[in-house]
Amino acid sequence: MTISSPLWARHVHADRRPRLIARGRITAAIRAFFVARDFIEVETGALQVSPGNETHLHAFATALTLPDTGPQPFYLHTSPEFACKKLLSAGEDRIFTLARAYRNGERSALHHPEFTMLEWYRTDADYSRLMFEAVEIIQMAARKAECDAFQWRGASCDPFAQFHRLSVAEAFLEFADIDLLATLQPEPDVAMLAQMAARLGIRLAPDDAWSDIFSRILSEKIEPHLGRGRITVLDEYPACEAALARKCENDPRVSERFEIYACGVELANAFGELTDADEQRHRFEHEMTEKQRIYGETYPLDEDFLSALREMPPACGIALGLDRLVMLCTGATKIDDVLWNPMPQPVLLS
Repeated sequence: MTISSPLWARHVHADRRPRLIARGRITAAIRAFFVARDFIEVETGALQVSPGNETHLHAFATALTLPDTGPQPFYLHTSPEFACKKLLSAGEDRIFTLARAYRNGERSALHHPEFTMLEWYRTDADYSRLMFEAVEIIQMAARKAECDAFQWRGASCDPFAQFHRLSVAEAFLEFADIDLLATLQPEPDVAMLAQMAARLGIRLAPDDAWSDIFSRILSEKIEPHLGRGRITVLDEYPACEAALARKCENDPRVSERFEIYACGVELANAFGELTDADEQRHRFEHEMTEKQRIYGETYPLDEDFLSALREMPPACGIALGLDRLVMLCTGATKIDDVLWNPMPQPVLLS
């Protein structure tokens, strides 16, 4: 019998199996962590009216066909976020989910079209509480995998060291010598940021928006320095880069959003949740305008979500990439190494 993929040869699977077993230990420990803290595990639907309304996320589209209707468009969600927030609006106050999520056009050492997202939400705490919970989960995962240091492409990180918290503005000043806040007052100044980026040799295009330039500087000049030696919590993202987060009370130019990095790898993304439905609609519409400008397509707004948001209490939420965490904990070099059934590699067209 011929095996079409080398992954299913017994000796290959045997080599992969220790990482997969470690994944199981980590997942079981995560569930126990939340149950011990009175969180309820929820299961969210993957088929949604809207897959999410972020400019650079691409979804898998499908259609529901019933006998009495024509095809109705649906999407596989890019995150369970909308569904979880609807549950907060309905009265849940501490929930978590280990959800399969789907993103089109993503395949690399750190990306897979189908992956597992750990998300948790709470209505009884400030968003900074999530930093400590997330780091505690990362440390717990490392212990379950018997890992005392993360390694990734020449970078190392001690997950048990005290994490380093710095703002995006501080990171831009330290690693790129850019006064980011100066380019945000009173509105994002594209020309000013472009001039600063050009000095660094960042590639620019005539139709670049402020966000385009910001993202390139972040990925090329900032992220490689984050999470080296110890975990980094990158906090207070520019408000225009946090479509689902509320603005900081002390500075409306920035928002209650942070990301967590280890070895330059982004592991988690968290918000103090925006609950103003009108403001959320405005931000989604802006994101979809940008998506149309850059990619020539848009996704519908989830009116059910926007309606539920009017009932949602103050809350905070976080998404952590389980697969990436298992990668770092087990020393894997690519995300496929920690998936039980990774997709076959695409065939290059000649």
